[in-house]
Amino acid sequence: MFAGLFSHMANAASRRTRRHIRDAVRLLDATRITLSSLSGGWADMVSGHRAVKLHVCYDPDAGLPLAMTLSGQKTNDIVPAKAMAIMPGMTYVFDLGYYDFGWWENIDAAGARFVTRLKSNSRLEAVTQLPLTEGTAILSDSIGLLPERMARSRTNPFSDPLREIVVTIQSGKIIRLVTNDLDAPAQEIADLYRQRWQIELFFKWIKQNLKIRHFLGNSENAVRIQVFVALIAYLILTAAQACQDTVEKTLEFARLVSLNLMHRKPIDTLRTLKPPPQYDNRQMMLDFFPT
Repeated sequence: MFAGLFSHMANAASRRTRRHIRDAVRLLDATRITLSSLSGGWADMVSGHRAVKLHVCYDPDAGLPLAMTLSGQKTNDIVPAKAMAIMPGMTYVFDLGYYDFGWWENIDAAGARFVTRLKSNSRLEAVTQLPLTEGTAILSDSIGLLPERMARSRTNPFSDPLREIVVTIQSGKIIRLVTNDLDAPAQEIADLYRQRWQIELFFKWIKQNLKIRHFLGNSENAVRIQVFVALIAYLILTAAQACQDTVEKTLEFARLVSLNLMHRKPIDTLRTLKPPPQYDNRQMMLDFFPT
């Protein structure tokens, strides 16, 4: 029930914030949520820790999770991604956890774009070198082909041209980006991949503020319910915050809401609400027993 409610609310939020399909971006990533040892009957253990994986499809422009699945922590990130419906015209941005040429081919065949990293041992035979713009972090921009054969003499399912962009990130590290978009400016592709940090910040925010570090139950169903309820709360907070313009930061808005849940006031006047009076123990005794 909670999974269905989250899906319904996420779809409704996506419709309200939908822009032109060519500008739509989806970030794919996963994070581990640690569980207690009492969840040993169903949760996987890796390196002495029991945890589950939270797989999220995130809209960076709207700041909303649009799809979520839970799996064991041993599940590869690409498994739930392959079960996801690919929307034509969408741009999917993901990291090395989704390194699967066959899945890339499915995205390309569906009329969608993808931006990800290229492993150091993956060769791209350059066919065309594209001109560079001075003053950017782009080191090279080329169009080429992946090798026809893969390990164990398998045929590479991705035979269409790909684009490799070598860029220097803020830490000074050089990374190789790969995309099936052969026309967009190289800096735009690099900026798309940089947006991945937004989903990392989202994971950090929900872990710190939505109480999913400590679970009320230890069964698989209890854990799933608490995670889905936390994400439903995030969607409600986001929708409520959009109804006012006095509080810009989500964390500040969430704290004001929690402090004033019992007040019946317009949502755009949260800053003006006065907290309930605070009494110490001595004052409470005098109030009840004045003599």
